[in-house]
Amino acid sequence: MTTPTPQGRQRPGDVVMTFSFDSWGDAVRRGMHRPPERFILTLVDHPSVEKLLVVNPFRSAPVRMARTLVGQGDPAFPTTPAQSLLTPLRLRRQDPIDVPRLAETYRRWDRVVEREAAARGLHDPVIITTNPFVAAFCEADWARQVVFYARDDWSELPAKRPWWPAYRATYRHLRTNGRPIMAVSQQILDRIEPTGPSLVAPNGIEPTEWQGAAPSPPAWFTEVPGPRAVYVGTLDTRIDVDGLMHLVRAHPQLQVFLVGPLADGEHLRPLIESPQVHLPGVVDRGGVVSLLRAADVCLIAHQRTRLTEAMSPLKLYEYLAAGSPVLTPGFGPVRDVSPHVLITEDVGGFADRLPEALALGRMDETTRSSFVQDNSWAARHELMLDFCLTP
Repeated sequence: MTTPTPQGRQRPGDVVMTFSFDSWGDAVRRGMHRPPERFILTLVDHPSVEKLLVVNPFRSAPVRMARTLVGQGDPAFPTTPAQSLLTPLRLRRQDPIDVPRLAETYRRWDRVVEREAAARGLHDPVIITTNPFVAAFCEADWARQVVFYARDDWSELPAKRPWWPAYRATYRHLRTNGRPIMAVSQQILDRIEPTGPSLVAPNGIEPTEWQGAAPSPPAWFTEVPGPRAVYVGTLDTRIDVDGLMHLVRAHPQLQVFLVGPLADGEHLRPLIESPQVHLPGVVDRGGVVSLLRAADVCLIAHQRTRLTEAMSPLKLYEYLAAGSPVLTPGFGPVRDVSPHVLITEDVGGFADRLPEALALGRMDETTRSSFVQDNSWAARHELMLDFCLTP
């Protein structure tokens, strides 16, 4: 159950914002477009935040030194007297898997960050963390409170399988410590079962990216005859290959563009070999906007798993900000977002509803603009800051 929080009663003060597994440098290199990065950009300029300390996850000191020596250091952080970046260092690259050692690792993290926060003049800060290990295992008795920002059910993420038992242990700890939790979906909250305050804060969009006339898409897109469907995201085992193959076989004129890094080529082999499917690789943010605003339909082509059932797909909001009709399986967080979202049982069902999506067409400009404003990151972040900073 979500605990409502009154708006506009934020208590100004200091904030420690921590990444989970990526770093500030990773965020800068990919364009600062993921939810925690968007939130940091808001914290930097927000009047309720007096001092801000952004904390990277633990990094290996030997690896960091080696990368610096060969010119692969991280982009600079915009340090001022009011905002700074901390990168805690250790010898090992990865977190331990067993829970007792993991808990000790994050108690050590807690001591490092406490010392550095005090040295940088932060007083009684609120810690907002996307790292479940920080939320579960750090005592942080030097902070006003610790708020966990849950973006995914990490206990179901295939890339983190060795740590699944540890993530489930963190959920048990979070039930015990009663810390506030804000999550991108009700499904994630239901799995954690928090005993303290909670808030559902779905993903959002940056209006400036979607305003004005549609930019021209690249020639490699427009030169392919339509109709054209677009999926944007990491190309991995989440993709329902059989469902997409059924879609293209049922509609021989349809051209499907899978845009993003190819993380599992073997899994996607049938799609790679299809003449109707195009993999242009990674496209910059401006290119993504231009593709989505020119697409005839956009796809959330995910298999239905416990991981995807709990996601608040950022791509859904960006597809709709572009004005495109969307085909998606009926994951809980995609329901009741927009009439332009056409829901199927699974990706195989896209074939039946594609004609309906193409007939629905793009949103009129008034509807599209309203969606953009109503689902802005600014609106989301005010709710989140009310939740985190209200006494």
